[in-house]
Amino acid sequence: MNFAFTSSGAVTETYAVGLLRGMLEVPSPSYQERALADYLADAMAILGFRSHIDTVGNVIGVIERGDGPTLMLLGHLDTIPGEIPVHCEDGKLYGRGAVDAKGPLAAMICAAASAVDFPGRLVVVGAVEEETPCSRGAMAIRVTHDQPDALIVGEPSGWSSVVLGYKGKLDLRFTVRLPSTHPSNPAPKASDLAVACWTALVDLLGPDASLGAFDRPGATLCQLNADLTTATVDLSIRTPPGHDGEALVRDLRDRLPAGDIEVLNSVAACRTGRSTPVARALMAGIRRLHGQPRFVVKTATSDMNTLAEVWDIPMATYGPGDSRLDHADTEHIVLSDYLRGIDVLSIAISELAHLSVRSGGDQPVPEKTLQ
Repeated sequence: MNFAFTSSGAVTETYAVGLLRGMLEVPSPSYQERALADYLADAMAILGFRSHIDTVGNVIGVIERGDGPTLMLLGHLDTIPGEIPVHCEDGKLYGRGAVDAKGPLAAMICAAASAVDFPGRLVVVGAVEEETPCSRGAMAIRVTHDQPDALIVGEPSGWSSVVLGYKGKLDLRFTVRLPSTHPSNPAPKASDLAVACWTALVDLLGPDASLGAFDRPGATLCQLNADLTTATVDLSIRTPPGHDGEALVRDLRDRLPAGDIEVLNSVAACRTGRSTPVARALMAGIRRLHGQPRFVVKTATSDMNTLAEVWDIPMATYGPGDSRLDHADTEHIVLSDYLRGIDVLSIAISELAHLSVRSGGDQPVPEKTLQ
């Protein structure tokens, strides 16, 4: 018997905790994920996956046990910069990425490896560059992989919650260059126009704009560099379902007497329903562990947005970990919640064993995106 498994074929708790700790000990800030991808390719091979690293750096593990449905479980490898010393304390495992999102990815790997009775194909993906504007890993997956029959995206939802939707995101850059002039000249300066750009955006979004509400847009002034002659402003707008991003960009351009607005990135909001096979399967797992399932929507974005734009399949997001600790200097995961997350995913995989191939139904609805 492989040391990583119990006699029933499940990954042992000791191995599961060791896998996650090993992942945390390999730094993987965005664009520097290769060492972690190598580590996981080897780990998945030990667990019975056929593993490889694709051309953009995603690590992919596949287990095939028959002609049944294909279920993809996709998390991400990268973290924000900045290391946190990896250590255990009071039943908590600390480290950069413990919740966002190495904990959910490790839970997916362990649950898939334990799914000895799943009659189809399990594909586990550790994607690169989710923390960057363009989500290059997920973009590559949706182009190079056949559409699976169902998808679970790994992000921290809390072990007893399921995420059904995410806001979209619109990243803009305003640039302007003007002739040199004296500060006392009444003509607008580049710095004036930079401030005017932000003011105009806030006005266009309206008084009810909010970063904390799912059904309203909200803006962040990410960066401003300006002097009298040149200015660059980076803006990020979180967009709800139904928001017309093209109209917003057009109206913002109309308000500015000079300069250029560039769309750096655009991803649609998405939302699915609690009646999808994936949501029901995760709910069954939570209830089996005596939890009370909770369905939530998020005001950030994830790789679910990227995949929902092109894949018309049942999907939801799930993973152990408290999302309030995303990017925090005290980032940690409660180990008992991590182990519960593995159990929930194992039950959900079992529940999806008889999913109809290429099933449809109540799918996530992507909103119109900018071209």
